[in-house]
Amino acid sequence: MQSIVLCITGASGTVYGLKILEELSRGLFVHLVVSDSSFKVMEEEIGLKKEDFLKSIPENCRFYSQEEIDAPISSGSVLINTEGVIVAPCSVGTLGAVANGISSNLIHRVCDVALKEKKKLYMLVREMPLSLIHIENMKKVTLAGATVAVASPAFYHRPQTVDDMVSFVAGKVLDHFGIKHHLYRRWKDEDF
Repeated sequence: MQSIVLCITGASGTVYGLKILEELSRGLFVHLVVSDSSFKVMEEEIGLKKEDFLKSIPENCRFYSQEEIDAPISSGSVLINTEGVIVAPCSVGTLGAVANGISSNLIHRVCDVALKEKKKLYMLVREMPLSLIHIENMKKVTLAGATVAVASPAFYHRPQTVDDMVSFVAGKVLDHFGIKHHLYRRWKDEDF
């Protein structure tokens, strides 16, 4: 079974990571890394407690805490066999650490390894407005091979709910990896 790494950081917007996890777990093995601060944000934003989240992880997922710096996915010899790494949402703290080669937790390390192994790294930054420091860090990781996006839903598909907007953003991330989904209606797609 193909595998992929999904990292959920403590930026606002954990719903993006959860939607992506839901879709990825339909057909891939997911190496899942969730930061400590992400659990706090999950509870604040959607009322999901850490213990309930941990009980709900799909069977084809392997959960790692951010402290597990020695996890198999921290090595290029393992990460090279994955489809790549998604960080959603990506905090600007994580962006800054990766941009400057600082690997103080498993999420940073996995991103660093993805860059050195030339694997796909998709960083869905959730912040606004952006400072020049954020933009410079985005430039650095982009030049190093990552794809950086901001969580920016479209409106041409006429979203009716927050979930419609979340699904659009999650779908765009999955598109980058060639993962089939039906999360949003594509531009001028009458067959949706």
